[in-house]
Amino acid sequence: MMTTTVTAASFVQGFLYFVGVFFVLYLIGYSTFLFLSVTVGSSILYRRKREAHYQNQLMVDCYVPISIIMPAHNENVTVESSVRSLLTLDYSLYEIVVVDDGSTDDTAQVVIDAFGLRAIDRPIRLQIPCEPQQGVWVGRVQGVPITLITKENGGKADALNMGINAAQYPYFICIDADSVLQYDSLREIVAPVIEHENVVAVGGLVRLSNGIKIKDGRLTHYSLPKKIIPAMQVLEYDRSFLSARILFDQFNGNLIISGAFGMFRKDYVVACGGYDRDTVGEDMELVTKLHVFCRTNGEDYLIKYAPDAICWSQAPDNLRDLVKQRRRWHTGLFESMTKHWRIFANLRFGLVSFFSYTYFLVYELLSPLIELFGLVTVFIAVAFDFINVPFMIMFFVIYAVFGAVMSLTAFFSRVQTRDLKLSAGDVARALLLSIFEVTVLRFILATTRMIALVGYRRKERRWEKVERQKIDAEN
Repeated sequence: MMTTTVTAASFVQGFLYFVGVFFVLYLIGYSTFLFLSVTVGSSILYRRKREAHYQNQLMVDCYVPISIIMPAHNENVTVESSVRSLLTLDYSLYEIVVVDDGSTDDTAQVVIDAFGLRAIDRPIRLQIPCEPQQGVWVGRVQGVPITLITKENGGKADALNMGINAAQYPYFICIDADSVLQYDSLREIVAPVIEHENVVAVGGLVRLSNGIKIKDGRLTHYSLPKKIIPAMQVLEYDRSFLSARILFDQFNGNLIISGAFGMFRKDYVVACGGYDRDTVGEDMELVTKLHVFCRTNGEDYLIKYAPDAICWSQAPDNLRDLVKQRRRWHTGLFESMTKHWRIFANLRFGLVSFFSYTYFLVYELLSPLIELFGLVTVFIAVAFDFINVPFMIMFFVIYAVFGAVMSLTAFFSRVQTRDLKLSAGDVARALLLSIFEVTVLRFILATTRMIALVGYRRKERRWEKVERQKIDAEN
């Protein structure tokens, strides 16, 4: 009996030892990635700030024709202010295409009345599949063509495909109906296209509009949101967009362009079949599909990231909506990665496979399960008295402080390089919330992502219902 007990204890001890080694390596890997990405991101932002004057002189008369596509479903609260913000952009050659995807409110009528659009009989050539059009309205405001298309409900990807079909220009931008572009966003997002002839997609920087004020596309007041949930997301967004995407951009390795703000070359997207209407993560799926299409066909291509092309977008301001959003994001990540699993450990894809795909697989897709497994082993270790509790607490405190420092570095780097002003109260709140975000919000969202992964079911093509508020933007 005693021999059996000793054997079981030895087995558990050996199991926990290997688990401990795995998690040390796992955390070292993530910490190293986070440190490198924040360091690289911060240094590149400071370098770009020094070069901004010369870049602006270079681009003064360079314009790439752009179609701005805004899919909308029950967005009568925000759609008018979002479209009006697009009319203030410092750019000469663009059009606005609003696609009302079967709204049950008066979204379409709001756009028609606000901009004086008139109905026309215009057939749209469907180069990529989408639900049929129901009506088309056109107008011109401040010299900018505006087109409104109403159609049967098919989901966001389907609405984007309709917008691509209707777009008249070779590059198109996708923007959410609850978002506002900064006045110089188009100039910044086309910069990589002007610098490189083989760019097929460019991602912009998404920042949260909660707590800010904008006039004519220019930021007039910046502060952290008053509510805790969106305030923590500000830190999270800056860390994510500043660090990982700038680092991936150095080797053409970005797998995600946010659906809130991204630019694409139309002919390549049409050749790929457009947005996948059977996934809820249509933004990541399209970018991953472009990598596969270009590599498979031997195309010389670039997918770039423009950190100075800024889109202000609303963040969920309550935990319920945040959980819904992140569950949808993780479901989309799962669908994109499983659909394009051939990228994994594939020499044809180079660093896109061995760095980008592997990172998203281990530290994004599977991380909730890994972290849950880690908590279970901690409880087992405590039960068998195989753990030094003070050392464990110290280890987690060090890790939490490290994560908070990385978040604050990304946050204050963005504040500094954009010449934003923070009050002393905002600085204090950022310091406190950085710890709270790493220790509390991270585990809430990890649980949410785990539920999305374990309880995965293919979703219908539908829009998430999120409570909207008017954007504080003046024209």
